[in-house]
This record gives sequence, structure tokens and C-alpha cells, in this order.
Amino acid sequence: MTSIVQFENVGLRYGTGAETLSDVSFSLARGSFYFLTGPSGAGKTSLLKLLYLSQRPSRGLIRLFGEDAVMLPRKRLPGLRRRIGVVFQDFRLVPHLSAFDNIALPLRIGGMEDKDIQAPVNEMLSWVGLGDRASARPATLSGGEQQRVAIARAVIGRPDLLVADEPTGNVDPDMAARLLHLFEGLNKLGTTIVVATHDIHLLSRIQNANMMRLDRGRLSDPTGALRYPPRPPEDGQNR
Repeated sequence: MTSIVQFENVGLRYGTGAETLSDVSFSLARGSFYFLTGPSGAGKTSLLKLLYLSQRPSRGLIRLFGEDAVMLPRKRLPGLRRRIGVVFQDFRLVPHLSAFDNIALPLRIGGMEDKDIQAPVNEMLSWVGLGDRASARPATLSGGEQQRVAIARAVIGRPDLLVADEPTGNVDPDMAARLLHLFEGLNKLGTTIVVATHDIHLLSRIQNANMMRLDRGRLSDPTGALRYPPRPPEDGQNR
């Protein structure tokens, strides 16, 4: 399958300290589903920032959708970012907008007319269990409700790449399963998905999910070959 993300020997350093990420190399095929795991402080959020173009690397090559994201002029970055949906760990909802308008934001930025926005946003609100909270502003929503609005906003435009940082951390197990089902459905439509999580049990929820593990800023499986559930060994191999 076509690779839409390529990292080659990427390093990231904040200030003059030690590298947060070191020699990170991998590629993501179009339509693949990856879980990014690792202990706290391993660099998962930093890696996601590079993926959604919030941060530039200190060294190395990053290609997104065939473009050199490191050398690309800043004026062209918004065009790439519009192809990426992001679920932030701190939600980043617009405080003066309702739940409906927060979710509708990517569609409006993309130029969709208001008459065409109503139906898909209402459908998304219902899917995440917030059909009766469309007019609520973020300050009146619980943490779990804000998380669901953030997820709905990230997926509403069917992005080419979805990046999610602990997307199920503030919801109950039933809603977590429902949100993962939403991600899986989006993935089947062709979206490449990267979910950073501490919850190893999530890996069993998505069929044929791939796993990348960060440890002290390095990928322990840079090829992305690990899968969950593990592939059975071939005859003649050690079990």
C-alpha cells in the first residue's frame, strides 16, 4: 500500500537538553491503523506533534502525503494540516463556541456551506452520545463530554490521517468501545490512524491493528511489524 507518512532518522530536541526523540524511522501505509504505546515520558506526545505538524524536528526527514514537511514553506503547511484530524489530550475546544459549532469548525474551514453542515454534525453528535448537548459550551460539559466533542471534531471531515493522544482516557469503557468503533469505521474508509495510549487492552479491540512502542525516545519496533494479536509463528519457528 502507498506510504503517506515517512520518518527517516528523526531527532527532536527541546532547547539544549537531551534529545526527546532519537533516530526515529518508520513509514505508515495508507489505510493502516497504529497504536503508539510506551511508558510516560517516552516521547509519544512529541512524536504526535511531529505527525500533525505542530513541531518541526531537530534533524531528519519527514514526508507527509508525498511532501517534505521539514522543508515545506510555512505558507503551505495549513494545506497539509487540513488533511489531518487531531484529538488533543487537553481537547483544545474553542470556549465561546457550542458543541455543535466546535464540531462543525473543520467543515466550515473547508468551505462547506451551512445548509450542508447541519445533518453530518447532528449525526456525529448522536454517535458520540451528545445529541441533547448541541448548544452547550465547553465550560458546561464534563471532561468526558469535552473529549467526545474533540473526537467528533477530529473525524467529521474524514481526514486522510487521524492522530489521537489518549482519546479514551476520560470516558467510560462502553463509550471507549464506541469511540474505537468510530475510529475503525473511519479507518475502513481509508483514513490512516495513529492512537497513542497507555491502555494495552485497547489493542485487542481493533482487528489487524499495528503497534509501535516508544521507549526513552526510540522506537523498539521501527518497522511497524508488531501486530496485535501477535501473528502465530510459522512451522519450524520457535514458539
